[in-house]
Amino acid sequence: MSNSNLVSQPKDAPIVSSLGPEPWAAPWWKPAQGDRMTFFYLLAIHLLALIGLIFFPAPGWKVAALSFGIAWLGGMGVTVCYHRTLAHTALRLHPAVRHLLILFAMFNGSGAPDTWTANHRQHHAKVETPEDISSPSIGGFWWSHLRWLWQAGNVPLSRWCPDLDKAEYRFWNRLQVPLLALSLFGGLALGPAAFFWLGPMRLVGSLHMQCFINSIAHMREGRKPGEDSSQNIVWLGFLHFFQGENWHGNHHAKPSSARLGWKLWQIDFGWYAIVLLEAGGLATKVKRPNLLTPGARYRLWPFASTPATPEN
Repeated sequence: MSNSNLVSQPKDAPIVSSLGPEPWAAPWWKPAQGDRMTFFYLLAIHLLALIGLIFFPAPGWKVAALSFGIAWLGGMGVTVCYHRTLAHTALRLHPAVRHLLILFAMFNGSGAPDTWTANHRQHHAKVETPEDISSPSIGGFWWSHLRWLWQAGNVPLSRWCPDLDKAEYRFWNRLQVPLLALSLFGGLALGPAAFFWLGPMRLVGSLHMQCFINSIAHMREGRKPGEDSSQNIVWLGFLHFFQGENWHGNHHAKPSSARLGWKLWQIDFGWYAIVLLEAGGLATKVKRPNLLTPGARYRLWPFASTPATPEN
């Protein structure tokens, strides 16, 4: 099944939420049916992260390095496996590498691979419309940044990721709660500071790192109504560990490409990892972009959006 077939699903694919056809109009504190646990989990880790920041602002370099390392590996799991491999079939990974990256992503709080993939495919197919599960042009900043997680309802997996309806992925659904519990509370073994920094503070930081792509990376100034508002944001690379997700305009211009950073100065550690995996025979059928046609925009600083001209 081709990538275009996976992303281009039936047109009648509205957001299915118990809060109605416009869930962004509901009070922020009202979760959709089936998403109450998600809401309370997110509320709890934010409160715990705030407590940790107040009482343990300096955790020590070992705990800080470990927290950063786990978050970095989780980010690589999302960008290389969830995003480029599963959602867009831009490459194929050796099963051992694929499942190791899924483990990293889930341990870092990114959810199960089938749910992530379904949400992302619907986003691309319905971008900047009421059917887009996380569009800031429809629901505003906070809707696109966080609220959709507990108010948008569930995207039909059978429609958006039938190719992931396999035992190897259903296996991860059963591990989601145990892995998240271990991720949240595992740091207790190393003391209170480690608990906060390796648990809720890391999870909250990683969550917002990913959510900025849904929100500000789709808030390009000067866009026309209904136009794809995706943009590249240079400074967001610092929050994304330079793993390439901040080149979101490039990605929307050529979503089937495994490479997100098109220019030499556009750092993309996700792409560098793919090149190394390909050289070692662990990644195959890697799709590279044709950079002869323009289409992306980049934002160098927070309030300047400029057309980007792709280069070879």
